[in-house]
Amino acid sequence: MAQSKKNQFIDPSKSPVFYGYVILVIGTIGVYCSIPGQTIGVSVFTDPVKDALGLSRNQFSNAYMIGTIISSLVIGRAGVWFDRYGARYVAFFATLTLVTTLFLCSWSSQMSEFIKNVLNNNTWWIPFLLMTCLFFLLRFAGQGVLTMASRNMIMIWFDKNRGKVNMFSSVALSFGFSSSPIWINTLIDTNGWEVTWRYFAIGLLIFSVLVFLFYKNKPEEHGLLPDGDNVQISTKEKNKVLAHKQFTLKEAMNTRSFWMYGLMLAFNSFFITGLTFHIVSIFASEGFPKADAISIFLPGSVVAVTVSTIFNWLSDRLPLKLFLYLMLLGGILASVGFLFLASPIGVPFLIAGFGIMGGFFAVLNAIAWPRFYGRDHLGAITGKVMSFLILASALAPSIFSLCFSTFDSYSLVGYIGLAFLVFLLLGSLKANNPQ
Repeated sequence: MAQSKKNQFIDPSKSPVFYGYVILVIGTIGVYCSIPGQTIGVSVFTDPVKDALGLSRNQFSNAYMIGTIISSLVIGRAGVWFDRYGARYVAFFATLTLVTTLFLCSWSSQMSEFIKNVLNNNTWWIPFLLMTCLFFLLRFAGQGVLTMASRNMIMIWFDKNRGKVNMFSSVALSFGFSSSPIWINTLIDTNGWEVTWRYFAIGLLIFSVLVFLFYKNKPEEHGLLPDGDNVQISTKEKNKVLAHKQFTLKEAMNTRSFWMYGLMLAFNSFFITGLTFHIVSIFASEGFPKADAISIFLPGSVVAVTVSTIFNWLSDRLPLKLFLYLMLLGGILASVGFLFLASPIGVPFLIAGFGIMGGFFAVLNAIAWPRFYGRDHLGAITGKVMSFLILASALAPSIFSLCFSTFDSYSLVGYIGLAFLVFLLLGSLKANNPQ
């Protein structure tokens, strides 16, 4: 520990304010900087990049799906790295990996042509395989490692006030993520997709310096305690703060709560990704114009931010099992609205449902794991959960599309969703806090 503190350019113990609040700000920025690897950040590039590479929409989407699935299979390893090496180094190297990948993405057209010339082959497989590899790196480093390391770091620095700080982080990220397609699209229109990706890379390269300087691991490594309780804290209270059982990943996976909460969060990723990806087609199949389809996201975001704000604040005082059931209720509302979209209740139920799910996702995905399983193996546990979420989001567009192409309707997705939610509803009756 002494060697670790000696190598620190910034000493948290000498901060004029509790350093956890610095962690809150820089960690939130870290999650925001993962946008180039998130679906919302990649989707804006779809049309110009696929056209430049000569790929069809299906080919480009399949490359994205395969790269995302591969990412989900290895992201658990990054969680182990987090536990072993800490947030600082894991986030730093994830950011550098994202920087390198973005530069490569900006040169993907030239790389594809070069490989075609070397192999003397003009097949579409070359840009397809190239983008599959690049999408794997984007999703792994951005959506996976940088997001996980930044969010876990915030949660480690707080305990009693975990819900309150997550409230501020969630609200800031909700507005940041929802507005990102607008300014990304403006950059692409103004500078082109290649230069826009290079701007992202340069910005992240600068951010990597901030990661190295300001990201810190556990507060105990710097003579502090979560929530800043290091100043005037009794021995009894100190032991109480640190007395939680620290579950390993294997022990966590042997509890019912791990699976019920994890599968509910994965359902949210599946439903929201599939809905977003096919929103125009879903509404068109029920006779709605494109404008009506797009218009549901703003009120849905308002519902999500409201739910996230209120229940993050209450999460420090209420059992999370209540939140799980409310999230399940949101899923049922969304599925019913999805099934009866053309009826008067369809659109309101759908908006309320996916808004409620999104709001509780922001609460449970951050707070449940450290509260239930402690902080020592948080990386491995959240890494495994992240693999569920990434896999669900990867499969959703294809499953939605398969249902429509086979049955000329999306209804089967709604019925499957309802059946799955009923299973979770019954399975969660004994999904209590393992602590």
